[in-house]
Amino acid sequence: MLEVANLTRRFGEHTAVDDVSFTVAPGALTGFVGGNGAGKTTTMRMIMGVLALHAGQVNWRERPVTEADRRAFGYMPEERGLYPKQPVLDQLVYLARLRGRTAASARERARELLARFDLADRGKDKLESLSLGNQQRVQIAAAVISEPVLLVLDEPFSGLDPGAVDAMADLLRDYAERGVPVLFSSHQLDLVERLCDDLVILSSGRVVGAGSVARLRASGRTRYRLVLGGDAGWLAEHAGVRVLETRENTALLELVDTDPDALLRAALDRGSVRELAEVRQSVADIYREVTA
Repeated sequence: MLEVANLTRRFGEHTAVDDVSFTVAPGALTGFVGGNGAGKTTTMRMIMGVLALHAGQVNWRERPVTEADRRAFGYMPEERGLYPKQPVLDQLVYLARLRGRTAASARERARELLARFDLADRGKDKLESLSLGNQQRVQIAAAVISEPVLLVLDEPFSGLDPGAVDAMADLLRDYAERGVPVLFSSHQLDLVERLCDDLVILSSGRVVGAGSVARLRASGRTRYRLVLGGDAGWLAEHAGVRVLETRENTALLELVDTDPDALLRAALDRGSVRELAEVRQSVADIYREVTA
């Protein structure tokens, strides 16, 4: 397990990461979300030892992380770092050998990853000759070439087409199923919702929400969708109800000082009711709620 405990990092007078704590459990896909400047990249760099900590600690397997530990981590930085004028396959083999693989094993692993990302026939091409999306696929392959014991990925889905997104998602699930903790940042909240077991939400350098997606949903406000036979405009004046959105005969609302049965009776007194249903919050809803 990766444990981040009370991390703090300042740049001059600005505190970019402020007392941040969370865990990434073995076998879990943990989504790391927040707006631009929230502190995600800075936190990841501190986990990987790229930036010094001004306070706090990073623990790996219940002890302070070491440089030897970090050499077994897979990291995909925000600034992509491969060599544009070198052939793709040669780079991956080189990186695998730096992590201790034999030449034959490194080549086999590199070819396997290129095939997985539909790049089997591009191994001899220079990186700069590939499209930006395919360069991103190679960068992902570089992050996992050494079979890491932890994955820390900064925006790994950026620039990928739908097919590559699915291949990347399958790859991350494979690692999670082996017990590898996976932390990745993303602005694509629908993708985070589809993939993640856990969520860490940052705002202005602080954790404003963390835990399983199910628990975060349960802790939020319950919402209801009411579909009427006629216009739903009267709900704006109805006591005990906060209307979030209305569209002709449909309203999305929260119950402030009433209950679903009372709302249903009031609606039936005015005409027909086609639907009254509890609405499960999306990750985007959770994010907006905790960062508001």
